[in-house]
Amino acid sequence: MIYIDPPRWPAHGTVFSHLVSDTSLSELHAFAAAAGISTRAFDLDHYDVPRHRYRDLVASGAVEVDGGMLVRVLIRSGLRIKARERNASLVHPLLARWDVLVPGARGVGMELLNRWGEPHRRYHDRRHLLAVLEAAEQLSGEPPRTVLLAAWFHDAVYRGAADDEENSASLAGSLLAEAGSPAREIREVQRLVRLTAGHRPEPGDVSGALLCDADLSVLGRSPEAYRRYLADVRLEYPHLNDAAFEAGRRRVVADLLKLDPIFSAPVARARWEEQARSNLMSEGELPQRG
Repeated sequence: MIYIDPPRWPAHGTVFSHLVSDTSLSELHAFAAAAGISTRAFDLDHYDVPRHRYRDLVASGAVEVDGGMLVRVLIRSGLRIKARERNASLVHPLLARWDVLVPGARGVGMELLNRWGEPHRRYHDRRHLLAVLEAAEQLSGEPPRTVLLAAWFHDAVYRGAADDEENSASLAGSLLAEAGSPAREIREVQRLVRLTAGHRPEPGDVSGALLCDADLSVLGRSPEAYRRYLADVRLEYPHLNDAAFEAGRRRVVADLLKLDPIFSAPVARARWEEQARSNLMSEGELPQRG
């Protein structure tokens, strides 16, 4: 069932309501699409809809509830996104990490965080940055400084284009020079960033394996979290119809399944390999390897 709370949340010169489902995001997206609500209005677990749409959405079947009840509906449904998983709430904790990693270069850190917070990003955003940093720490304890820097830069330029990694590496070169990093460190960070284009580090490349494994750690999430990842990725391609997106996604999945194993380091394979392969296979009838 679809629920809506009263329009009481001010922004952009009007007030907004929240539209949610107690069943699934698929139901919510279907209702919103039928009502002509743009996907840009979706915010992880709800749609923000302006006051002038309130009455016609209720007439279309949305159940009126107060704000407290709407939150309880989301909690009971299991669809509510926690605060730490919201992109906007991560600026300060991520900036604190940057200040420790590169003291005295807060301006560079803020530029990166602004890039990671661009509105067209729905998966490759600050949540992904934090997830990669945390995954690297889970795998290594104390990751090399160059790996952490490469994590910050690996999707700093993101347009969903083939040259994103190359452009991100170029950005790393200019911003790290501005921050005073030595040339050798900059070259290594750029090398690592470029590796994330194909996630195929050479044998013995410990730093490359660490960054690539951390970047792919999303594949090993629980099935429910993986479905949310897929929904976020879909929202990054609003210009593609479903058929075009699904064709492109199948190519991505096929390329990932060609990685055998998907994860390079034994600790990453033990942690994520089985679930990652199961998640990827769940996207379509692709042949199992091995």
